[in-house]
Amino acid sequence: MKMDASLHKEKKPEWLKVRLPNNPVFWDTKSLVKDLNLVTVCEEAQCPNRWECWGQGTATFMIAGEKCTRACGFCAVKTAKPDALEADEPERVAEATRRMKLNHVVITAVARDDLKDGGAEHFQHTIEAVRAENPEIIIEVLVPDFNDKDWALEMVMRARPHIFNHNLETVERLTPLVRSRAQYARSLAVLKKAKEMAGGKVATKSGIMLGLGERDEEISQAMDDLRAADVTVLTLGQYLRPTQMHLPVVDYVTPEKFEEWKEVALAKGFRHVASGPLVRSSYHAADFKPEEDVIEAIEADLAAMTP
Repeated sequence: MKMDASLHKEKKPEWLKVRLPNNPVFWDTKSLVKDLNLVTVCEEAQCPNRWECWGQGTATFMIAGEKCTRACGFCAVKTAKPDALEADEPERVAEATRRMKLNHVVITAVARDDLKDGGAEHFQHTIEAVRAENPEIIIEVLVPDFNDKDWALEMVMRARPHIFNHNLETVERLTPLVRSRAQYARSLAVLKKAKEMAGGKVATKSGIMLGLGERDEEISQAMDDLRAADVTVLTLGQYLRPTQMHLPVVDYVTPEKFEEWKEVALAKGFRHVASGPLVRSSYHAADFKPEEDVIEAIEADLAAMTP
């Protein structure tokens, strides 16, 4: 499937223009990330909100390197042969959460199809290291599909994240075009199985980009499919073309339309919806707090594991 490049809309509307703040916290965060030799998806994916988030002292840490084994048509992260995992990276991420005094952390990773477990054990170690350093922190993970290996997914869930995020990214029809080596049904299955593995005691989350040529009825169907997989948190944002080598923008969705989609999603049963042109998976992630029974169940499980 190919997309007509003539559809690309070159000029961004006013609502997508971001003012760059002169905030000392931004530079402190940037310095800390560099000092600990960490990678953030904020920079690697060219997130338009990095000035705001870093200015508030928050960041989304990208573990397992900055080179991805997949080549998705929307993503700014580089595709290349990945480097070996860094054994001390989990501790460095944990140290960053301590120094930034975070109450909520998001941990993500590139797709590591070169590894048998897809990087699942590295996720597990990072979650455990962060929790050891900061027992009260809310831990959110944004994961690849691990090539649908249940045993790899179980490694992540064994570490008991509070929020499990795996992005659907787009509607079913556009998935082969937009997502490299991914399958729409597989992503839904990953989300459903993650919740089942946690006995229902995890908040599941997913995100969809708009502006790639999807139809309204397809967006509505994707929401229904996510709800059928018991996903309760949804993010909707505008697709922005990173370079001329990436997929073209077919449509710039207005802020008013994003607000309409938010109301549709809430009516379908999502507990929390972030919907807007600049919304990304981790945007204002701390605005959503998992249900108390999820937090209590995780605390009980962790206490039972302690010798």
